[in-house]
Amino acid sequence: MSEGSDESGASAESDASDDGRSPDPYEIRNAGEFIAALSALKDWSGLTYRELTARADAVGDVLPRSTVANMLARTTLPREELVAAYARACGCGPGTVEHWLKVRKELAVRGTREAAAGRADAGSGDMDAPGEAAGTDPGRARRRWPVVVAVPVALVLMAVAVAVGLFAWNGDGGDDARSSGPVAGERMVRVGGSSLCLTERAGSSGHLCQGPCKGAIPRFTLVPRGGDTWRIATLHPEYGEGCMGVQRSARHTPAPLENDYCGKRGKAETFRLEPVGRPVEGYRIRPLHTGFCLGVEDGGSGGSDKLWAEVVQTTCAADAERQIFRFEPPDPSGPPVSAPAARNG
Repeated sequence: MSEGSDESGASAESDASDDGRSPDPYEIRNAGEFIAALSALKDWSGLTYRELTARADAVGDVLPRSTVANMLARTTLPREELVAAYARACGCGPGTVEHWLKVRKELAVRGTREAAAGRADAGSGDMDAPGEAAGTDPGRARRRWPVVVAVPVALVLMAVAVAVGLFAWNGDGGDDARSSGPVAGERMVRVGGSSLCLTERAGSSGHLCQGPCKGAIPRFTLVPRGGDTWRIATLHPEYGEGCMGVQRSARHTPAPLENDYCGKRGKAETFRLEPVGRPVEGYRIRPLHTGFCLGVEDGGSGGSDKLWAEVVQTTCAADAERQIFRFEPPDPSGPPVSAPAARNG
C-alpha cells in the first residue's frame, strides 16, 4: 500500500474510535442484523474488498476477499477472529473492535441458549408432524417416531402410523411434503439411508463424494436465499469458506459436484431442497440452473454403494435412494479450521 493510503487508514481509525461515526453494533438483536451492520461498516469505510484485504495484510491479519464476500452473504455469525480482522481493516480502533466482539459474543451466547431451549421443547414428548414445531429439526422429529410407536397405547400407535403414511405418500412432491423444509444452520449431509456422508476426499481438487461421516470435510451450512431456494455454504479446514455447486455451471449429466469459492457458478450454486418420504425420508437437492438432481450414480455392480463414489448432477429418478440426502446435526469431532490457502485445480 502507498504511504497516502496508510495515512487515510489512520484517519479512518481515529474517526471510528473517537467520533463514533461508524455503525453502532449495540442496537443489533440477531445474527441477520449483525451481518447487515458489518455490510454497513464496509460502506462507511469506503473500501473495496481488495483494499480491505491489503489493509489486513499490512497488520498481519488474514482476510481474503472471498471470505469477506461470503461473510456478508450469510445469515450466521462469523468467527470472532474474522470479525476482529474485518473491523480493523474497515478502520475501527481497538475500542470499537472490542465493541463488535462483545456484541458478537452476546449474540452467540443468546443463540446457544435459544437452541438449548428448542431442544428441551422438542424432547417434551409432543408428537408434532415434521416441520410443525417451530425450531424443530424435521430429521430429529422423524427419528423420534419409532420410539413413540413402541409405546403400548393403541390410539397413539394408530395416530403415528397415519401420520407416517401421509408423509410418505406425499413425499414425492405433494403439498404436504413441500410444507416441511430443512432448518438453516450447520448440518452433516448423509447420503440416503447409508452410513456415508457428503465429504471431500484429499487430493480431489474440491470434488465432493460419499465417505465416512466422522471427521467429514468441509463443514456444510444451509443458508436460505429466498423463494424456497438455498445456498449450501462450506467451511474447509485448509481453504476456508466456500460454496457447494455444480462444476463450471455444467448443464449436462453427469457433472461433478464441487466445493469452491462462492460466486463463480451463478445459479449452479443455488438449490431447491425437495422433501421426499420414499424410498427413504430426506431431501432431493436440485441445482437451480438445470432442475436435475444431485446423487451417486449406480453404474452397475452396486456402484452407488462404493466408498468415495462421486456425487454428481444427474437425471432425477423416483426410486434412487442415493439421490436423497438427510441433514443431520454436525459431527462435533470435525477438524479445526485454520487460515485459508489457495486451492489448486
